[in-house]
Amino acid sequence: MSAQVSAAPAASFGRKALDPRIELLSWILLVLAMVSVPLWGSVYAVYMACLIAINVIATVGLNITVGYAGLLSIGHSAFLGVGAYASALMWLHLGTPLAFNLVVGAVSAFAVGLVFGIPALRIKGVYLAIATLAAQYSLYFVFQQWTSVTGGDRGLSLPKIDVFGYGDTGFYYVVAFVALVATLAARNLFRTRIGRSFIAVREKDYAAQVLGINVVVTKLVAFGIGAAYAGVAGALLAAFLRIVNPDQFTLVSSVFFLAAVVVGGRGSILGSILGALFMTMMPDLLREVIAHFSSEGADLASLLSPVREIAFGLLIVLFLIFEPRGLVGFVDRALGRAENVEARQEH
Repeated sequence: MSAQVSAAPAASFGRKALDPRIELLSWILLVLAMVSVPLWGSVYAVYMACLIAINVIATVGLNITVGYAGLLSIGHSAFLGVGAYASALMWLHLGTPLAFNLVVGAVSAFAVGLVFGIPALRIKGVYLAIATLAAQYSLYFVFQQWTSVTGGDRGLSLPKIDVFGYGDTGFYYVVAFVALVATLAARNLFRTRIGRSFIAVREKDYAAQVLGINVVVTKLVAFGIGAAYAGVAGALLAAFLRIVNPDQFTLVSSVFFLAAVVVGGRGSILGSILGALFMTMMPDLLREVIAHFSSEGADLASLLSPVREIAFGLLIVLFLIFEPRGLVGFVDRALGRAENVEARQEH
């Protein structure tokens, strides 16, 4: 029996489709905002915009796996590490250009994602979360202990990249362009048969199988695509920070991206953008709050680290309880878009 899955645009979690004119205007405004940042922003503003764009790519990838396919993963940062190390090694040993390194990072992470996606074929929910947690620690162990390749705890140092002689500004535009293309590609993915298959498997995998969808392949592809997005983000992060070490890809980083998905809105590309923006800016907000309430001369760095981790967990819990649709739910209400179907998701 062949899959009878509509290729029409998916209204994620029962949300009404946005008016095409409003959606087009939103994309145009987003592009204009991205282009204008170096024109009015400080060096720090460009730095933050670059980091936000990289986090958007990674968050979109995780949302494909978690939000659209319903496969819980808490080892996402490990796939960023795969992409970062793969691209860094290509750059250092072969001198390959950034565009090629992005492809290498995506392919490497995709392959690793397929391997660690195998447990998703038989288990789900908390058991799948534990399996992805094993992936997180396994890959972290490889990053840390395979010193002849990864450099161990010291990591790998990379030369500064100069895009067309424009330095950091040129690199920012490259990152912004890749983020825009990746986001649009994810948006259009769910207008295709495979994207609709992700949603069908998320809702009821056995019902999807009755429709003729190959559930095994669909779950593996969902993990692979999500990991590939993380690989691209990792390759860009390596070029951006010019250093790759295991401490960049810890469990806390994975929780950061999971929080971005939940806070922004599961099963929503807009939610991925809003979640990544909010979570990336949150440490600065916390720093200002701590500086306001702490005594003069206090070590803000030592205070910020534990508070940040607590904030990640607290945000996930609060949004799951009070606004399961995340920030995109507030946007829907602001635009007067009512739900047609009660949001539901199986993990």
